[in-house]
Amino acid sequence: MAGKDASGASRRHIKKQNLERCPLNGRFLIAVGLMLGGCIVASARAQNAPGGARHTTAGPQPVAETAQSPPKILAVVNGQEITRETLANEALRRYGQDVLDTLIHRQIIDQACEARQVRITEQDVEEEIRRVAERFGMSLDRWLSVLQTERDVEPQQYREDIIRPTLALRRMASKQIRVTEEEFRLAFESEYGPQVRARLIAVSSREKAEWLREAAVADPESFPRLAKEHSEDRATASAYGVIPPIRKHMGASEVEEVAFQLKPNEISPVIQVGNQYLILKCEKHIERTFVSSDQMPAIEEEIRQRVLEHKKREEATRVFQDIREQAQITQVLGDADQQARYPGLAAVVNGRQITLRQLAEECLARHGEDVLMGEINRQLLRQELRRRDLVVNEQDIDREVTRAAQAFGYVDADGHADVEAWLEAVAEGDQTTIELYVRDAVWPTVALKKLVGEEVEVSDEALQKGFESNFGERVELLAIVLGSHRQAQSVWEMARNNPTDQFFGELAHQYSMEPTSRANFGRVPPLRRHSGQPLVEKEAFRLKPGELSGIIAVGEQYVILRCLGRTDPVVTDFEVVREELYKDLHEKKLRLAMAQEFDRLRDSAQIDNFLAGTSQSGRRTTAGARQPSGARPAATTASRSQR
Repeated sequence: MAGKDASGASRRHIKKQNLERCPLNGRFLIAVGLMLGGCIVASARAQNAPGGARHTTAGPQPVAETAQSPPKILAVVNGQEITRETLANEALRRYGQDVLDTLIHRQIIDQACEARQVRITEQDVEEEIRRVAERFGMSLDRWLSVLQTERDVEPQQYREDIIRPTLALRRMASKQIRVTEEEFRLAFESEYGPQVRARLIAVSSREKAEWLREAAVADPESFPRLAKEHSEDRATASAYGVIPPIRKHMGASEVEEVAFQLKPNEISPVIQVGNQYLILKCEKHIERTFVSSDQMPAIEEEIRQRVLEHKKREEATRVFQDIREQAQITQVLGDADQQARYPGLAAVVNGRQITLRQLAEECLARHGEDVLMGEINRQLLRQELRRRDLVVNEQDIDREVTRAAQAFGYVDADGHADVEAWLEAVAEGDQTTIELYVRDAVWPTVALKKLVGEEVEVSDEALQKGFESNFGERVELLAIVLGSHRQAQSVWEMARNNPTDQFFGELAHQYSMEPTSRANFGRVPPLRRHSGQPLVEKEAFRLKPGELSGIIAVGEQYVILRCLGRTDPVVTDFEVVREELYKDLHEKKLRLAMAQEFDRLRDSAQIDNFLAGTSQSGRRTTAGARQPSGARPAATTASRSQR
């Protein structure tokens, strides 16, 4: 990726020329990873491959000329065109480096396959996908659908960026791999050997760990409470220290060694693993699983296959690292000196060129629909600003960046916005650049604020409710959430007949369908006023400590509460926080007005999106609307990046 500030502007004053080219798109440079030890990065690809067998050959080639050229106009917004060239450049600006990394990695794998005469066919790819789907207990179509809807991985991207390279690397790595008897024995013992059921406390200080161990040894029954209150591992703390049974040869050997030596109800010494200090309490030893002689052949085959697959993945990672180190790669994109030496190129891989045109088209194929949506939104804002004779200037941008820094807590010792630190945080980890942050987040926000205006009213009643909600007393509760009134009546009767916090917590752990209350034995965050749950609030604030609520119907669920007490108000003097409250409520109301204004602009616009195949005129939207000839070639179907 280019430098942190791609615009070259100062971090406090971002140059005006950056402000007028920002799509309203908050999706920044997120790629899909090919899980081979983290060595290959693949981003979404929706380009349909040609039919028939496909040889794994050289990397990207120049786009072939066809009888039907790609459309030059990809969208029309209220009569204003968005060209293919504009969109390709915007896609390149946002996703160029990630997509280039993918193309480089695929190309060095392709070249290694050529050198070693390794050939991956379409049949190989389909059979591997089917095998993976079966391993997850799904049909092929269902597995591809899950990848697309839940993991945002397009089927063609999965084939070309994940399965095909994986098969190629494994095939190059598989010749000498076998499973030894010792490896089988260890894997079998992990799966069917003895286990230890235990609870865990994890902290980052040895001193604190020793103190907690002393407390646990003095009262072993307090271990769940100590884990809940002091363990720094959130997942196990929320479950009172409960962890999955410890098996042999599955994790840190020092933990396993101690765990299998403990007796039931015994507390371990402090165990250091990396920079953490662990304490175990043994709950129970689980005997090894008996395997009959009839079952053994099938189990042995399954375990050997699993170990073999694991070893192939490890070897494939090593193979990729080797060919990556041996490859001669010249990165041109983002390097001014190399760009002068290799004009029009994005990279050179072992003498083969990847042109900027190829890269831009690939970015368009992978991310075109998302980027186009941003460009459409951008056009709508620019058009409305011109219609009202409004301008977004540099001072507006600086004020919004300062406001964002304050809102996210980036302030100096004097309470002033620390813009430098905020912008460094924005650009940290190469998730985006400051230029893109301004284009994709700041400019649209300022534009909408200009269109809405600053005259958003905050009433005294709203201020008072905000004060009560944010700074007033809250009710500490135990809660049980149930799915039927009949079950709720039964649980309520049990809670009434045994009116203790502990018994109510046990009921919550057994019956509540809501994850937090179930895992935490009924405990939920303290309930504030005006939280958006009026029925629950009314009942909760009526209760006194130790009282049980009635059955509260909330939608299709039923809630039972037990009051533990009230918290003290955080602030009692309204005037002390009045200004802070006003700013917060004003910003929330302004954001709501901005969203409504943008929805109005969007709904009333005439938009023809040839890339997505949609068209709208006013408030009517139709799919598959009339398009120019060749308006949506398969190669331009884009995946949707995650936020």
